[in-house]
Amino acid sequence: MKNSAATIGDVIQVLEQLAPLSYQESYDNSGLQTGDRKDEVRGVLVALDCTEAVLDDAIEKGCNLVVAHHPVIFKGIKSLTGRTYVERTIIKAIRNNIAIYACHTNLDSVHNGVNAKIAEKLQLQNVRILSGKPQTLMQLVTFVPVENTEEVLQAMHKAGAGQIGEYSNCSFQVQGTGRFLPSENADPTIGTPGKPEQVQENRVEVIFPSFLKNNIMQALLQAHPYEEVAHYLTSLENQNQEVGIGMIGELEEALSEPDFLRYLKEHMQLQGLRYTSVGSKKIKRVAVCGGAGSFLIKDAIRQGADALVTGDVKYHEFFDAEGRLMIADIGHYESEVFTKEIFYDTISKNFPNFAVYLTNVNTNPIRYTF
Repeated sequence: MKNSAATIGDVIQVLEQLAPLSYQESYDNSGLQTGDRKDEVRGVLVALDCTEAVLDDAIEKGCNLVVAHHPVIFKGIKSLTGRTYVERTIIKAIRNNIAIYACHTNLDSVHNGVNAKIAEKLQLQNVRILSGKPQTLMQLVTFVPVENTEEVLQAMHKAGAGQIGEYSNCSFQVQGTGRFLPSENADPTIGTPGKPEQVQENRVEVIFPSFLKNNIMQALLQAHPYEEVAHYLTSLENQNQEVGIGMIGELEEALSEPDFLRYLKEHMQLQGLRYTSVGSKKIKRVAVCGGAGSFLIKDAIRQGADALVTGDVKYHEFFDAEGRLMIADIGHYESEVFTKEIFYDTISKNFPNFAVYLTNVNTNPIRYTF
């Protein structure tokens, strides 16, 4: 991506293009946890969690940036005395000048994030977001002279406006007459100060992700020929097809319950799992949610899923399946561990000039016995 030395800020910029911080949940704390954005990157270690052992791995590998899925700083911290593993991890990172960046529920929410990786591992087809996220889209309406419309539209499209699912450069326009009276102090592109003017204009409408608002507005104002640009910005309640929690797709062929369980254990590299039985029912349509996804049980049933693969399901939540779908609790760590591959592939692709490593540390605090 860059020929000159890359900074921590450069890596963060790429990660936030993948998973904008505005998509994280209100309770979350994604972002830079320790470190200076201006520091040059010597190496990156990617992990699911950032612990003391992970920092030791980073030190051994010569990395000064750890990119993790789970934030080590999640709740408020009132002191740094080394009393807890969180405090000790932060102290070690600061002492060794290691930056920690977390990409958590924002990566859960994007269409090519955590749940897409699970779907990939399970080789699901026709994959889509299970529960779309509202209030993440905006509509822009503006008015452009007919002869300048294409130039303005292309500038906004380049900035990210008009992407709807698999369709790009989407817009709507209708022609009408714009009327205005420039003041004596105005410098109009069309017309004369102090004289009424009429211009054939197109009303142009585009939709875009809310986090791109500043980029879209800058592109509009730079490309538009008028001194004063009339426009409306509206936040939309529409569910975003590209942003949301969970995914749902289909297996290549329907599997019996025993065959699906074997398939799940093989493809997700599981030691074991907890599940509800669906008896003789075949499993074809599968919903997935990394981490704790029991809140999606009703969404999965409503969309015809035969199974929901997730983690952290409580005892009474298993009853919600009501025999209509299998709830497969594969574990929190097990459902998200492959997230490291997303970080590794994204950073390696954009920054060939420093090393990126997958941590050797298994951060799963849970052990199994059989």
